[in-house]
Amino acid sequence: RPDDEELLFTIYASTREDEMRLVPWTEDEKRAFLRQQFEAQRTHYQRYLPETEYLVIERGGQPIGRLYLDRRDDEMRIVDIALLTEHRGRGIGNAILTDLIDEASGSGVPVRIHVERNNPALGLYRRLGFREIGDEGVYLHMERVTAEVAKSEGVAGRGARIHTTERVQHAGRMGEDR
Repeated sequence: RPDDEELLFTIYASTREDEMRLVPWTEDEKRAFLRQQFEAQRTHYQRYLPETEYLVIERGGQPIGRLYLDRRDDEMRIVDIALLTEHRGRGIGNAILTDLIDEASGSGVPVRIHVERNNPALGLYRRLGFREIGDEGVYLHMERVTAEVAKSEGVAGRGARIHTTERVQHAGRMGEDR
């Protein structure tokens, strides 16, 4: 939705806070750079991942993050998942990822994600059973094989299981009204 645009930008910018602390730019210059990067990312996703769902993660009715998800016949691809800084490290990402793994398991497909090497959530992905299946320089391509896929491929699936009370609200396809 158009009214989610600023929220989605704020969430994106929060994922680059550490990086922005290192550059000697003014706040206006940082914001302009982040806006340009956000728009470039959005354009890329629209062009190359047209079926992606753009979701807003809410807790207690308040938006706290974003989840971009591409459900395919052969995989569930987490295009992007990010929580606002103050909501990280509280088990929310774990709960959402566990729910996605459960959903993918029910469909008999693996869950895949590209993760920056320096992303603090890399440890979480590993704890949930994601393994590296590709090295793309800055990014690691990771996969979580579900139990159904593991049975058919003879691979041992693994991962934590918890139930989440978090609500993921559909924000519509990016650039499209609901």
